[in-house]
Amino acid sequence: MFFMMGITPGTKKFEQLVQIICPNCGNAGKAVVYMTYMCLSLFFIPVFKWNKQYYVEMQCCGSVYTLNEEKGKAVARGEDVVITSDDLTPYSNGNYIRKCPNCGSTVDSNFDYCPHCGRKL
Repeated sequence: MFFMMGITPGTKKFEQLVQIICPNCGNAGKAVVYMTYMCLSLFFIPVFKWNKQYYVEMQCCGSVYTLNEEKGKAVARGEDVVITSDDLTPYSNGNYIRKCPNCGSTVDSNFDYCPHCGRKL
């Protein structure tokens, strides 16, 4: 008997855009919620997902936050959810790059001021 199995990471982006005030730049704007997970596939058919984590990516400055799991599950079910800054935790992967809200250039997270236009981030 021959079984074909695999474990792969996956990402699901939810089409629902939420209105929120960005904790990073202070602008009111939209954010995209997405989920990352690990998936066990049997004969290329997803069978089991685990290690689900929910993230919010801000459209204004590109900053990324981890989302409260309870709110993330509600977004995944398609419910209308109000996300506040209390539900968000800054996400950093070491080389996180953000955008300046003034000029739009990419700025490393270590900078307090934009090196291109001089505005405080």
